[in-house]
Amino acid sequence: MDQVRVVSLNCWGLKYVSKDRHERIAAIASALAHSDYDIIALQEIWVEADYNQVRQSVLPRLPYTKLFHSGALGAGLAIFTKWPIIATSMTPYSLNGEPIDAFGGDWYVGKGAGSVTIMHPVLGQVQLFDTHFCAKGGEQGPEYNRTYRLVNAWEFAKVTRQAAEMGRYVIAMGDFNSIPTSLPMNVILSHTGLVDSWAASHAHIPPPSGMLSPIEGVLKYGVTADSPLNSYRDSKPSSSPIVRRYQGKRLDYILFRHPSPSATNTHLPRLTCRDSRVVFTDSIPGNTCSYSDHFGVEATLVIDTQAETHTEDHNDIASLKDTSAMWSDTPSELSSSALTEVMGALHISYRMSVKRSRKELAIFGSSIFLLIGLIIGSAWVVLPWFNPVFVLFVIFISSLATTMLYEGFIFGNWERKALQNVIEELELYEKTLVSQAPQY
Repeated sequence: MDQVRVVSLNCWGLKYVSKDRHERIAAIASALAHSDYDIIALQEIWVEADYNQVRQSVLPRLPYTKLFHSGALGAGLAIFTKWPIIATSMTPYSLNGEPIDAFGGDWYVGKGAGSVTIMHPVLGQVQLFDTHFCAKGGEQGPEYNRTYRLVNAWEFAKVTRQAAEMGRYVIAMGDFNSIPTSLPMNVILSHTGLVDSWAASHAHIPPPSGMLSPIEGVLKYGVTADSPLNSYRDSKPSSSPIVRRYQGKRLDYILFRHPSPSATNTHLPRLTCRDSRVVFTDSIPGNTCSYSDHFGVEATLVIDTQAETHTEDHNDIASLKDTSAMWSDTPSELSSSALTEVMGALHISYRMSVKRSRKELAIFGSSIFLLIGLIIGSAWVVLPWFNPVFVLFVIFISSLATTMLYEGFIFGNWERKALQNVIEELELYEKTLVSQAPQY
């Protein structure tokens, strides 16, 4: 039986920032070169030389590759595949953090959804997606703390659903920075009909009833981040109840689905997940450090062509529904409660953005008045030693004024227009669902 072996890994490849980057990328490249994966998706592969190193290592087995470009520093996304690439695209997310958050860096790297369409010998066109969501927001507290991630989720859900509606199989991989029970993952899975490969292959695992070991967290619950088994995890006890309960977080996913059924594709091969595992959990050879600050996740997707053989049966699609909702000919949709929660978070974020912009523009105005006062007052300063201090202070106030003008006016308007776009899209989506609901 044909199968597709897929792996996804966040490489933590920030130049000058990520620890042991050269040693880790070399180890990742070597491990992938000796693997049997048909599709590889990498995130945080920011340095093009690192991408080239991995590409050269896997080239004999995976000759078709794509590095995605977006933002000032790149998207950090790359896909390597066994089968020919016939189309590529990059969809930057409209909100990716704030420019003032230089240490977070999300705004500068242009996170988004990169995709390639491959021609598979059995499945035909398959669209592969690789993504990395905004990190800011955590899992605790009000949902509006994760507004940017919700926007990422909605925009990602739209493009993946569109790919299925175009008659393609979809395999989506990446670091979603979201735990399985989070609202962003709810948005993605509900709107797209994508199936979580880990959940599909571990449906028999019950929720933890007591304290887990770190190994159990990885083997049973798919932990890929903040695991005590990772050498880059902070040694201090975590304050997150999620981390304490599961010994880490599951943030990395491999999702898949079939094309949307239509009159022209009623005889579809079935794509199911036979197995999914967390990988790259060991230390790199000859060293004590982990491959990355994340573990990877792999999935083995099996292609069942038996579905193609029922050519005399007009209920082929119905026969595909028996094991998974992904084979339903009814589009998967967001629930009204999820829609209400998302739009509530977006509306609160919009109001918070207005308040923040007003505060930043007030600081800008105050800085301008202070600069004018300094210029006027400089005529009465005759102490030579004071001149360098004066110049530095003027430079600081000028920088502050410029930053506040950009943050409060340019970025503030940018942020609110992006939020307004998503709010209007969701309002229209909600009206469409209501109008299509059965009337009794």
